[in-house]
Amino acid sequence: MWIADGWKEYEVLDTSCKEKLERWGSYLLIRPDPQVIWDTPRKLPGWKHPNAHYHRSSKGGGEWEFFDLPEQWEIHYKNLTFRLKPFHFKHTGLFPEQAANWDWFSDKIRRAGRPVKVLNLFAYTGGATLAAAAAGASVTHVDASRGMVSWAKENARASGLSDAPIRWIVDDCVKFAEREIRRGNHYDAIIMDPPSYGRGPKGEVWKIEDAVYPLIRLCKDLLTPDPLFFLINSYTTGLAPSVLSYMLSSVLKHPDGRITAGEIGLPVSSNGLILPCGASGRWESHRFSAGDP
Repeated sequence: MWIADGWKEYEVLDTSCKEKLERWGSYLLIRPDPQVIWDTPRKLPGWKHPNAHYHRSSKGGGEWEFFDLPEQWEIHYKNLTFRLKPFHFKHTGLFPEQAANWDWFSDKIRRAGRPVKVLNLFAYTGGATLAAAAAGASVTHVDASRGMVSWAKENARASGLSDAPIRWIVDDCVKFAEREIRRGNHYDAIIMDPPSYGRGPKGEVWKIEDAVYPLIRLCKDLLTPDPLFFLINSYTTGLAPSVLSYMLSSVLKHPDGRITAGEIGLPVSSNGLILPCGASGRWESHRFSAGDP
């Protein structure tokens, strides 16, 4: 398991009964988590006095209950700044567990010894984009939601990366990839964080079980002859790490590459457990793998 244990301003304090108690900077949130199927005593005072609590509905979805939470606030990860706000379906605009991947590919970019072009698909509010740009890469950030791309730009400004070489694209990721192939553009690294289900800006339907493997095959044609890495993330229960590994190995047959896959997780302060938060599959060049001289 790859663990995002470098946070100072974010923390999973405790877990119990399909919920987690988190510290986001100065604020405590209670949010649902389907992985937390255990029932342990809620001894921490934050369980009774959160700043906000997201309640799941038995009919699907849910809603926030606010006690003392601003409309927007910030937290930091190393040299990056993220603006947070609660919005639909329990999210805050950031997935802290992804810091495990940010650290991994940031090290690869810094140590590559050459310019690195990164394509970030389903790029959301820009966590991976900013991490790659801060490490020295030029990044093409693609998301179908104009609001998410605007939010990512705010995070870039807050992180001092307004002038970084980031290309911001609002588009359907599959159609953008197809056009990039026709234009003859190539990238040294690709990151994709596809949703389980979604719609593009013109109503295009995305269902991960049907669409993700064809997209991986498509993106193979976007890689340079000497690629650095390929990262795919999944929060879909049916896509285990081994499935991500099999998909990557069947498409990316570069002789200098290796593939690893595993869960990503967050440490839980109260009991030392690691909360699983999804899965990642990584292809990386042997010649630029961590630990090489």
